Amino acid sequence: MSDLRIVIFGITGDLAQKKLIPALFELWKDGDMSENIGIIGLSHKIREVYELREILFNSLKAKNVSIDEKVAEKFWRKFTFFFGDFKEQKLYEDLKKELLKNRGDVIYYLATHPSLYASVFMNLEKEDLNKNDENLIKIMIEKPIGNDFKSARELNKLLAKFYKEEQIFRIDHYLAKDTIQNILAFRFHNEVFESVWNNKKIDHIQITVAESFGAESRNSYYDSVGSLKDVGQNHVLQMLAFVTMDRPDFLKQEDMVEKRKTVLKNLVPKVSSLILGQYENYSNESKNTDTFFAFKTELKKGKLSRVPIYVRGGKKLKKTVTEISIVFKSVKLENPNILTFRIQPNEGIVFKMAVKKPGFKMECESGEMQFCYHQLGKLKDAYLRLLMDAIRGEHSYFNNGLEVELEWKFIDALKANESRVIPYQVGSWGPKEADEMIEKDSRYWLEPSENLCRI
Repeated sequence: MSDLRIVIFGITGDLAQKKLIPALFELWKDGDMSENIGIIGLSHKIREVYELREILFNSLKAKNVSIDEKVAEKFWRKFTFFFGDFKEQKLYEDLKKELLKNRGDVIYYLATHPSLYASVFMNLEKEDLNKNDENLIKIMIEKPIGNDFKSARELNKLLAKFYKEEQIFRIDHYLAKDTIQNILAFRFHNEVFESVWNNKKIDHIQITVAESFGAESRNSYYDSVGSLKDVGQNHVLQMLAFVTMDRPDFLKQEDMVEKRKTVLKNLVPKVSSLILGQYENYSNESKNTDTFFAFKTELKKGKLSRVPIYVRGGKKLKKTVTEISIVFKSVKLENPNILTFRIQPNEGIVFKMAVKKPGFKMECESGEMQFCYHQLGKLKDAYLRLLMDAIRGEHSYFNNGLEVELEWKFIDALKANESRVIPYQVGSWGPKEADEMIEKDSRYWLEPSENLCRI
């Protein structure tokens, strides 16, 4: 394994502290990364050494990482820090001197605001830090990739100016979740289910992405994007793609992306179905910020064409839960077979079916079969997978530029009309209009189970 330098822009920010530092520690501790790894942290704010050390150790403790003080101390010595304005060239001159000390692969991780991307890219180029003939240069960036189709395309053009597509790793951490990837394993490695994965057998699909907590300290960010753009444009559409895409060639990483893009191209934005809401007392000033969304969509063609797909998500709802439910057609509409993928919490899969009641009569009731992830051990954090895949150059669970643009194209079309933001009660499932939207089709929202995979 060659030498590796990971350069983190925004080392003292929330993302680095909550996700990147614990993930890097686990990968290094378990021997999944080179012992010669160097982590270079860049921050616009000057910090004392004791502050930085405290940030690192608190980050590991907050993540409940099992740490040995001596091992953590050895990991701490892998870090080098530089401070300065990300827009000023001096910082990049210092970075270049550090990188020249040890030749090797370099990953730039931009855990910072997208408004700084252009300055970072241009300054890296001025110092020839985006070029390395001997080894590999990669760039990792977080969502949001733009704020609409136009801005996403502009950002992709900016990236293409400095990097080849194979060097770019656009992150949607939902793609790296084991529970999301298990949808593909469940579908394509169990022919009994894939054989009925079509519009003749499936009545409709539901996706719920609910949080019981609010925007809180993120109000200013939420005012700039809203719930639909924050969650609907990426996480929801990726889950939808995984559950409706055709079988990919698992040996060809680009085919996974192509199959997801095919779904996005065929997705119909039903503008009149969109419901936007805002929980009570969100803000006295931000009356147009959506903290809830619901909509209906379907695919134009393919095995699942014309199967209704109902989506809802938001904050300050009844409970925190993310799940996808496949509702199969049934002679008795009141008791259909339902297959549910629970993404979080209590991760698992449950299949609702009819079973005979004990006794002499042939009477049936609803029963459930469950697969629960906690039975196999603790799930790995998605960022471990993201970092390892980027190191290996594996793109299957990252978005490419066109895929992001297709997501925004759908969301822009869905929001073509100015939608009224409807107030809803904290602790509810959102505005009653969302219930009315699905009930028009003689269907109803499923209540996420409290009992699924409880430990």
